[in-house]
Amino acid sequence: MQLKDSVVFITGANRGLGLAFARAALAAGARKVYAAARDPRTITLAGVHAVALDVTQPGQAEAAARECGDVTLLINNAGISRGTGLLGGGDAAEAFASARAELETNFFGPWALSRAFAPVLARNGGGAIVNVLSVLSWLSLPGAATYSASKSAAWSLSNGLRDALREQGTQVLSLHVAFMDTDMTSKIPGPKASPDDVVAQTFAALEAGHFEVLADPLTRQVKQGLSAEAPPYAAARAG
Repeated sequence: MQLKDSVVFITGANRGLGLAFARAALAAGARKVYAAARDPRTITLAGVHAVALDVTQPGQAEAAARECGDVTLLINNAGISRGTGLLGGGDAAEAFASARAELETNFFGPWALSRAFAPVLARNGGGAIVNVLSVLSWLSLPGAATYSASKSAAWSLSNGLRDALREQGTQVLSLHVAFMDTDMTSKIPGPKASPDDVVAQTFAALEAGHFEVLADPLTRQVKQGLSAEAPPYAAARAG
């Protein structure tokens, strides 16, 4: 798929990676960029069309697809992390509520948007969907175990959508990345990928017809190790 003259719809486009996607799409010559957020007043980038959208509400996803019928590229970027573990650490009901919130945004949200926009993409020649996933699709960290579960589900969703949409010519690209320099990881020490670099890799892979982006060394190392005798998700970790 070519970015030039495309019509791009980006969820969570008011900051972080979503904002980087919007800037890069404009720079690549997209004919139109829809920038979606719960509060469209938080969309400040010049040249985009702000859209009010809560990805956890399927009715709003369907309304967006009706109103934005010229879309050729859907980028499911919106995501949340509540920093919740699986055992201990407080009330079970609170843990379950956090996990449900992550699943609603990180799994059901992309599913709802993909279902709503699939006919739009078909009418417009096939187009593409980019799902923003994570290295935690394959790993579970103690302080983000429920987030990991939601991203693992979203990886499976991406693989299923790729099969379901192949006949209509829709490309489905999964983006896996570890820590990026965004608000979500602002309190986590250590090296972080640049959102602009991650977007550049993603758009290059999209135009090359690839199905997956492994955007940083840690993600590539983890993916390579999945077939090892002691894969990363089974390895003991200190602490």
